[in-house]
Amino acid sequence: MLHFLVFTLISLSVLLLLGREELTQLGNIQVLDNIEQTSRASVDSEEYNKKVVKIKDRVLLDAPIIKQFPELPRGCEVTSLAMLLQYKGIKTNKITLANNIKKNSVPLKKESGKIFWGDPNEGFVGDMYSYKNPGYGVYHKPIRELAEKYIPGQIIDLTGRDFVELQAYLSLGIPIWIITNTTYNELPDSAFVKWFTPNGEIKITYKEHSVLITGYDEKAIYFNDPIDGMKNKLISKGEFLAAWKQMGSQAVTYLPD
Repeated sequence: MLHFLVFTLISLSVLLLLGREELTQLGNIQVLDNIEQTSRASVDSEEYNKKVVKIKDRVLLDAPIIKQFPELPRGCEVTSLAMLLQYKGIKTNKITLANNIKKNSVPLKKESGKIFWGDPNEGFVGDMYSYKNPGYGVYHKPIRELAEKYIPGQIIDLTGRDFVELQAYLSLGIPIWIITNTTYNELPDSAFVKWFTPNGEIKITYKEHSVLITGYDEKAIYFNDPIDGMKNKLISKGEFLAAWKQMGSQAVTYLPD
């Protein structure tokens, strides 16, 4: 089966051409029914300047590995972002990113058996620098906003997209920041707790973790892990994707040049 990607450079939309019978929409990716029928309309159109990229069967990128410890025991998210930005050639580091990531200042409070705390969708919750104080983490939106300061207009939030779209960026040589958990597998319901934020109730796990995806093949996902400093760690694709989806399919990267 032929796998091709068409990038619309003006609109920044993406078309994925596959030899399939149905037409479905996956975020910025369209799966089209017949590559022979759609190639001319998609590639030869004078409306946009497009380039076709083949979706590779296997990708393994040489992104820098950075450990979050000892400075940032809860700083996996900004450390993984540092790896992404350094791979792009941006001069920054995990400490600078940790100091500049948006913080959520809502204090932790437990009352009548309920937990009241901040929203990781709005900023880093708790203490990133020490286990002596309570802390949690941060999700994709503040990470995207921080990355935008380094690469204005080139950051794309792929949260909620199908993994096929992440494969497209990896095939172009672009690694991807994501949220998973420290087991890299789907967690039981018992691993999650609920707390109340100013924006409403959320469900979280203290096993929340962030890594940089560096590749894939038919059976596995490869990633740089800031928690142990392992480069291109290998985990079963099914297990890894189950964990990623359970955490909301959060993903951030940058657009191709």
